[in-house]
Amino acid sequence: MPTNQTAAMVNDIRDIKPPLAIPDSLAWLWWTLGAVVLLVALWLAWRHFFGRVAPVNLPPPIPPHVRAKQKLAEALALIAQPKPFCVLVSDTVRIYLEERFNFRAPERTTEEFLRELQSTDLLAGEQKDSLGRFLESCDLVKFAKYEPGEKELLELHGSAVRLVEETEPPAAADAVEAESREAA
Repeated sequence: MPTNQTAAMVNDIRDIKPPLAIPDSLAWLWWTLGAVVLLVALWLAWRHFFGRVAPVNLPPPIPPHVRAKQKLAEALALIAQPKPFCVLVSDTVRIYLEERFNFRAPERTTEEFLRELQSTDLLAGEQKDSLGRFLESCDLVKFAKYEPGEKELLELHGSAVRLVEETEPPAAADAVEAESREAA
């Protein structure tokens, strides 16, 4: 009769384990190459379907002197309202000078702007003086509540237009003259 000890020995005998599969040492390389090929194929498909966007032809930028003349012409509609008229005219001239000469005009006070302008050769001496008088007259209307008449406002407008015309690039001035000769 088998004893408990003998039964335990019989149950203790087991078969050997099967051999373990050793992974191929280059399997990671094949998985990586497969992933790269898949990503390249997806990228090429995306470019093929979505990459054919037609280039947008932007209109050429409007030159600063043309834009300033347009704004000054629009300002004439405000001539009955001195303060908005002067704000628009002086801002137009300041923005024009910044765009034309890369001179920071809109962020400065009139005094700072004129002081710095005197140390440059961007404008002729007479133009600097005229600009100074123009900006000071606009400041009187904007900040001191001065109410000029229509004649005075038209003179301010004329001096702004004159400054733009005197400082516009030579090629633009030639084109304007050619257009006026063709119209005559």
